[in-house]
Amino acid sequence: MAIGAAEAGLAAGDGRTETAAGSRRAFRLRASAGGWGRALLRFGVAVALPVGAFLLWEIVVDSGLASGRLVPPPSRILATLADLWTAGQLADHVASTCLRVLLGFLAGAAVGALAGSLTGYFRFVHAAVDPTLQALRAIPSIAWVPLFILWFGIFETSKVVLIATGVFFPVYLGVSTALLSVDRKIVEVGRIFRLSGFDLVRRILFPAVLPAFIVSLRAGLGLGWMFVVAAEFMGASEGLGYLLVDGQQLGKPDQIMAAILIFAVIGKLSDALLVRATAPLVAWQDNFSRGGL
Repeated sequence: MAIGAAEAGLAAGDGRTETAAGSRRAFRLRASAGGWGRALLRFGVAVALPVGAFLLWEIVVDSGLASGRLVPPPSRILATLADLWTAGQLADHVASTCLRVLLGFLAGAAVGALAGSLTGYFRFVHAAVDPTLQALRAIPSIAWVPLFILWFGIFETSKVVLIATGVFFPVYLGVSTALLSVDRKIVEVGRIFRLSGFDLVRRILFPAVLPAFIVSLRAGLGLGWMFVVAAEFMGASEGLGYLLVDGQQLGKPDQIMAAILIFAVIGKLSDALLVRATAPLVAWQDNFSRGGL
């Protein structure tokens, strides 16, 4: 009888284990379905405004209330994109622009983070270097174009350097300002625990400035997409900036709008990719969020 009771207990335990495992699987499935549902809802809300505006303009042009000559309707823009894709030109233009932005972003972000770290950590470096960099930051992007052409020529180097210049300043300003704004009491707590040098930077300063650094990277990436247009004005034979210039010279507003639309889409996608890639680094933040999305 004791053996039978033991076997019954084991069977009951196995049943409870299977029930618990099934409950966990069901919970994961519900959470996954809920996550996909929220993602689709957010996507729908995000695209509602531009899609509604496009549909409204298409209706206005089709009804004859506007000619659509200077601001073509979405149907003509999509037809132009289809023609460029069929001709095999669109992929080359997009790839050239994305490669320039990528190289310029990596170079500008690296130099900006290094310069911001030095001026934020060392007060003497900040006093000696920051005023000059702030003056250079006020120079418009177009003003650098003739100088970079003289220095680097009209080929890829000048374009990448111009984009890196645009990325450098927001990253530098974000890192430097974040370091200067670190709460002194947090640093003192680190010193109480005998943290100094590299350990203080790694355990205290780096986590404190990381959220601001990520925001500055996003701002730098946005300026990189802006500066690439000025860069591709410098004698480029391919790229989205070249499509803009070509459309302006040949009177093709549909091609201009198509290039602008592509800039908007890939700019948003690159920003979303950067946010997703850096999200695990700030997962420790307990942020306030409002609303159900």
